[in-house]
Amino acid sequence: MTDFPTYPSGLRLAGRKVVVVGGGHVAQRRIPGLIAAGAVVHVVSPEITPAIEGLVGSDEITWVARDFEDADLTGAWYVIAATADPGVNARVTEVAESLHTFCVRSDDAHASSAWTPAVGRHGAVTVAVLGDRREYRDSRRTAAVRDRILEGLQNGELDTAAVVRTPGVVLIGGG
Repeated sequence: MTDFPTYPSGLRLAGRKVVVVGGGHVAQRRIPGLIAAGAVVHVVSPEITPAIEGLVGSDEITWVARDFEDADLTGAWYVIAATADPGVNARVTEVAESLHTFCVRSDDAHASSAWTPAVGRHGAVTVAVLGDRREYRDSRRTAAVRDRILEGLQNGELDTAAVVRTPGVVLIGGG
């Protein structure tokens, strides 16, 4: 696939099924954000970390304790393939693609239909930073940019106040 830039978008996942395939540390980092967004989170993995197990015990997520099956993605709006097995992640991505469901693949961003940005929040503003091109897909770099933006918001260097624009018409061309 040609290396086009991403199209940024905010996903409204409240009440929508999100499937996380894998129960390790990558899944553990992603799940709290999905819960905070109100997603109905289903984790499919034979094993999960103790932290994820705690979320299952508090009824914040559903855990399917087995290997991935294609039918697990039925009705999903968003999928995260986060296993340690590239073959399983590839299959999850393939099934998601066939269902027209966006999928983040933790082991191969360029085989994914979606990427997870470096996210931070300041007041009512969410900052999400993505590196669009292959050479900019460095999570440390995007996290550093996010941190600089958040620092600017926190110290007042960047202002989140709405800019009032006067409505009007712009004519282009002189015909």
